[in-house]
Amino acid sequence: MPTGRYVLESQSTGEVDPRERADFWSEHIASYQSRMGYRYARPDNFRGETVRQRSHTYQLVRFESDEIEYSRTAQQVRQDPDDDYRLLLPINGRIELRQNDEGAHLTPGAAALVSFGAPFQCLQEGRALAYIFTIPAREIDGPLNQKSPLAAGLDLTSGLGSVVSSMLSGLHEERHALTDAQFDAVSDRIVELLCMLVSGDDRPDAPGHLTEVEGLARRYARDHAADPGLTGTSMARALGWSLRQIQLALQRVGTTPRDLIREERLRLVRDRLQCAECNHMTITEVAHASGFSSASALSTAFRQRFGVSPREMRRRAR
Repeated sequence: MPTGRYVLESQSTGEVDPRERADFWSEHIASYQSRMGYRYARPDNFRGETVRQRSHTYQLVRFESDEIEYSRTAQQVRQDPDDDYRLLLPINGRIELRQNDEGAHLTPGAAALVSFGAPFQCLQEGRALAYIFTIPAREIDGPLNQKSPLAAGLDLTSGLGSVVSSMLSGLHEERHALTDAQFDAVSDRIVELLCMLVSGDDRPDAPGHLTEVEGLARRYARDHAADPGLTGTSMARALGWSLRQIQLALQRVGTTPRDLIREERLRLVRDRLQCAECNHMTITEVAHASGFSSASALSTAFRQRFGVSPREMRRRAR
């Protein structure tokens, strides 16, 4: 398995006595998810297994089990705060969700974005197989410029949704070959596309021109993030549009040219801090090579974005 912050592990109730499997499952799920309640249809001989991939930022779990109901009460939300989101996508079987008086009936190809910051009930039928993808709240609330407690009925069978589904499956299938930086990079792209789905940017009647401008602006900012002279104006000039067009396109998804450029530079720094080939570079050299004016400017922005300093991020990756 690749070394670094990226962790891959599997668990199965087949490893324990049938009478202890329900308790084993409750303890296992509680070890990496926030506090919840568990109600088993067959507590005397429960069967379940998980394959878990995680980094400091994201987590993808592929799980299969007998019938079970998970719940998170208002008291549990207060006692164990967790504002992050989970994207839930069945591969086989059915899952029933309820949150904030809204319900969702999930079958293969239909996904939901659930917040652990509010109470919910989740009933999984026997032997259902699904993915649950944990996404930091800032990755959803920032781009959407809103809280989204339950986004149900996300169609992942065609178009942009099918791309998201394929990328999730690819993350799982290539789990043994990924590094932490690669896992985070693919997860970043999945979240970007997911935000477009939730906000409706994949609709046929969405303003096509602004959607095109936004997509090209994102790619340009990603490709030129290391350029210290990159600005909204220089981006617009290079792409052949006005600065106002760039601003309007990015405003639709809750960001600005300046914020977009900073985000791409921070992701570039994160990838370099996690890359063994860049270990010879000092933090100051990484800052300058990634478009930041100084190490102090990088440190402030990096801590605000990822919750740790660049040095702490590098130390964790070793």
